[in-house]
Amino acid sequence: MPSRREGGERAEATPSDPAALARAYYDALDAGEYDRLASLLDPDFVQRRPDRTFEGRERFVAFMRDERPNTDTTHAVDGVYPSGPGVAVRGRLLDADGEALFAFVDVFDAADGRLTALETYAAADD
Repeated sequence: MPSRREGGERAEATPSDPAALARAYYDALDAGEYDRLASLLDPDFVQRRPDRTFEGRERFVAFMRDERPNTDTTHAVDGVYPSGPGVAVRGRLLDADGEALFAFVDVFDAADGRLTALETYAAADD
């Protein structure tokens, strides 16, 4: 299932464009393309989020592929804010019916054409 973004186009990652890497991250995750997702992440990738931390690309991808409680979701990207070596993304996680599960802000770090870190901030959508 492709990301629901303005324009609906598939993001192609380029090494010098952290915003494109972030968009490609959501596209790969939403489509269940876990090999593609892994290719976007540095081997030492770390995600920090309110409920847990994932250290290492393999651990993160394994969770997303095998352990997420709900894989039938889509990231609706409402805004992308490129700055410096990283990028911030504001959006909503939608369930299979298009209902918002929660709002999020993801802050990515990128280096050498890969995402190196992700800090996720989430709030229930009331």
